[in-house]
Amino acid sequence: MIGAQNEHRAATPRRLAPEPKGHWLWRIGAFRRDPLRTLHAASRDVGDIVRFKFGPLEMHFAARPEVVQHVLQDNAKNYTKQTIGYTKVKLALGDGLLTSEGDFWRRQRRIVQPAFHKDSLRSFASTMVASTAAMLERWMGPAARGEPVEVGSEMMRLTLDIVCRTMFSLDMSEQATRLGELMTRALAYVNSRTMSLTAQFDFPEKLPTAKARRFRAAIREGDELVARVIEQRKSSGNDPGDLLSMLMNLRDAETGESMTGRQLRDEIITIFAAGHETTANLLTWTCWLIGRHVDVADRLHAEVDRVLEGKDPSLEMLPRLETTTLVLKEAMRLYPPAWALSRRAIAPDRLGGFDIPSGSVVLVSPFVTHRHPDVWPDPERFDPDRFLPSRLQGMPKYAYLPFGGGPRQCLGNHFAMMEAQIALAMVAQRFTLVAKDESVEVEPLVTLRPKHAVSVVLHRR
Repeated sequence: MIGAQNEHRAATPRRLAPEPKGHWLWRIGAFRRDPLRTLHAASRDVGDIVRFKFGPLEMHFAARPEVVQHVLQDNAKNYTKQTIGYTKVKLALGDGLLTSEGDFWRRQRRIVQPAFHKDSLRSFASTMVASTAAMLERWMGPAARGEPVEVGSEMMRLTLDIVCRTMFSLDMSEQATRLGELMTRALAYVNSRTMSLTAQFDFPEKLPTAKARRFRAAIREGDELVARVIEQRKSSGNDPGDLLSMLMNLRDAETGESMTGRQLRDEIITIFAAGHETTANLLTWTCWLIGRHVDVADRLHAEVDRVLEGKDPSLEMLPRLETTTLVLKEAMRLYPPAWALSRRAIAPDRLGGFDIPSGSVVLVSPFVTHRHPDVWPDPERFDPDRFLPSRLQGMPKYAYLPFGGGPRQCLGNHFAMMEAQIALAMVAQRFTLVAKDESVEVEPLVTLRPKHAVSVVLHRR
């Protein structure tokens, strides 16, 4: 049953007595310092609909799957992405599918969707295999010397290489590497603005601060670089069948129109920046988890030995990698790359029996919903078998949403899962991983990443 709609003071889940005027600044600071623990405690100790008050600002947090479904799917038309958080992300990514709205978003989705159909992605499997094989070859040296590798940076490098090859048909060229650096710098600024104290207010981004100037310079250089790559492709007349060519050639099924240069830029940047970081984080968390759970790693090794038979994985093999898929799904349950989704109510609504005023921000957190004790027994335990079909019977649809849900569900989910399945299978085929850290602190920025380096020791199989 949905809990009472109490006013929740961030970082302290119990109800508080009246506080001195102005003390709300401390509560915003506490929420900024540890949003995940705050949201988790609020759901546990207050209820499934929690109202946060930040002085004049108000936010409603929904944790229960049925309520999440109402916001993201059943009444999705009433909830826009016009929140401060998405406004900051838009500064870097532009009006791509992640951040655009309304008729423009629907048109863009119609145009882009064919590029991410399963059949369109088949040609990328061999590219993912080649990039992963190159990473594993680099790992041979540290494995022979008994040295650990920092798996987070390795997975970022891997997924950047894959997106360079599949997007631009470039093998980590100077241009692609530079674009990765620029997007990392831009998103770091977005992270700082989204999670900062002042991010609760929509201050202009043109203030003459050093960080803002560096951010604007990174965006300008990134735009110029993408424009040069597009112009080079147009002038060459080549069509290597990569994502860039697909996006340039796609037409709206209803109007026959193609994307403008600006729209093409925004979709390229969105796929490039958001796509490689989320999958890198997933693979980093997965490597750490299997490095801490020998029983799961043994099952994984047995499966890849049986299915792959010493060969590289192919697209046809992926459905048979059942344990590999279960492991990835459980890693995304515990550490969903998109840990929070914010929406703003256009009109008044009712969530879980409580009134939600128009203009109110509604926050959904896959991180918290994936740990809801009414849905997930022993929710902190790493148990890939949770996703066996027999154990999913009766599970609420929105109890698990690592790629979001409803009409705004991530369009790149098939690409990401294929990439992760191939990479994890090849890692498990060649190495046993031993994680050095018993626990890893999370850092909830735009995506959910480890706060510090994650090191694993490699043993050749």
